Amino acid sequence: MKTAHDLVTVAKALVQEVPLDQADEAIRTADVLIDVREADEYQAGHIPGAIHASRGVLEFRLSSTPELSARDLKVVLYCKTSGRAALAARAMHDMGYLQVQSIAGGFDAWVAAGKPVAAPASPSFD
Repeated sequence: MKTAHDLVTVAKALVQEVPLDQADEAIRTADVLIDVREADEYQAGHIPGAIHASRGVLEFRLSSTPELSARDLKVVLYCKTSGRAALAARAMHDMGYLQVQSIAGGFDAWVAAGKPVAAPASPSFD
């Protein structure tokens, strides 16, 4: 019986992971940056410019959003540490997407490197 770790290991062997030191360039040249974490994780902070599509609904979101349906889109994905992003990248490849990458180390590595994070502004009641 395979574990989640086994599935991630297989996915990582089949998808392209972008090293953190090349992530900025990959994001700049991508058509879309997708955060596949859960909504509360995204709301707490995300990479600037990222759209949100939780891993559990990614395939449905891609199928129902015309702007995301082109199979030649340049896509960069990320999650917390890179496991969900690898699984998402593999699913996108299975759907026929040709240019999908995930960020090695995910959002945690991004934050640890001191890279910018977007977060919703708290309302001011002054």
